[in-house]
Amino acid sequence: MTDLERPVAAPRVPGLRRAAPALLGYAAVRALGLLTLAVWSAARGKNAYTLLTARWDSLWYARVAERGYGYEVRLPNGDVHSNLAFFPLLPWLERALHALTPLSYADAGFAVSLLASVAAAWGVFAVADLVHGRRVGVCAVLLWAVLPVGIVQSMAYSESLFTALAAWSLYAVLTGRWLTAGVLAALAGLTRPVGLAVVAAVWTVGVVSFVRDRSGGARDQGVGDGHGVQGGKRAPEVPSAAHARRVALTAGAPPWRRALGMLLAPLGVASYVLWVGRRTGRGPLGYLDVQAGWRNGFDGGYAFARFVVDKFTSITSAPAGVGLAVGVCLLLWLYLTGVRQRQPLALLVYTGVVLALALCASSYFGSKPRLLMPAFPLLLPLARPLARLPTGRSSLVTTGVAVAAAVYGAFWLNGSGPP
Repeated sequence: MTDLERPVAAPRVPGLRRAAPALLGYAAVRALGLLTLAVWSAARGKNAYTLLTARWDSLWYARVAERGYGYEVRLPNGDVHSNLAFFPLLPWLERALHALTPLSYADAGFAVSLLASVAAAWGVFAVADLVHGRRVGVCAVLLWAVLPVGIVQSMAYSESLFTALAAWSLYAVLTGRWLTAGVLAALAGLTRPVGLAVVAAVWTVGVVSFVRDRSGGARDQGVGDGHGVQGGKRAPEVPSAAHARRVALTAGAPPWRRALGMLLAPLGVASYVLWVGRRTGRGPLGYLDVQAGWRNGFDGGYAFARFVVDKFTSITSAPAGVGLAVGVCLLLWLYLTGVRQRQPLALLVYTGVVLALALCASSYFGSKPRLLMPAFPLLLPLARPLARLPTGRSSLVTTGVAVAAAVYGAFWLNGSGPP
């Protein structure tokens, strides 16, 4: 048996030693953000910890953890804000941690968020490392940490928990661990409605792999520029030193594992939506009614487009309109760059759905930046050139952006509106 014919083992999950630079860098950025928030809040007579754990959505999650579902607020304009809009996994974890420790529900939410943010950073590194190598993985994690709304990663919100589950589910798909991918996708679906993006990624790659199996041309769907896998053996291409960590075994996994992973993936989001429908008496439309009470819906981006255009009706708000338009164009450019760079199919599908749900929803527009936070594959086209810079220069760039993000995060959370 030649080297080219040897079966390829699934890449191992990157251990702490391999991920340590990324995780240490992430911890440093988050510490800087929290310190800046503490100083800024103290100067304004506010409590930074309260901003992180006991305002806006974090209050709703803690109330679900403490009292369960059924609480709602009726506004003077007729809107009904029901806590059924909040998916249950984060409150379940808050309740469990509260029962096992002296922590309050708010404290438990903060602890879950901190732990989940580290797990998310590790997952982002694992995916980027698999696709582009260790240095790009480190840069991708740092870029995710220094996002302008990165402070949300330390709040008692569900973004960090969802990103952790999504990233590791995608990693499992890329490495042919279909049962793991299905379970994590189901948990992601119990965390946020955008869990549909993880389900879509699992199903798309699964369906493509079955089609290729049936057509007799089964090939790897893991890494866009990776080598093919057929019959558990390498395709006859020139091997590389990075091949062992880049190859995925999507088509090499037994069909029953792929099928079971696909069946497990939608159970989380489907079970909660159906439960809400039964509780409200509206069937599958019940959850949409709940979201409508919060003025949330999906209109294909019409409301957001009007919001951007309206910014150009006055000189004072025009710069904000320009910034929003540039931001949207940048997001689309990053996505198309990922397509041109042949990102894995799973990442493209996942990112595309996250983008569509965030940009085409008629929800509170101030929340769109944090709704886009789980779309971490958009950072890969930026991480690649950053990784090519000398270490000193890339560190200087990252530090500068981290300081700016910390200041912006402190300013943002001390504002009047929710993130």
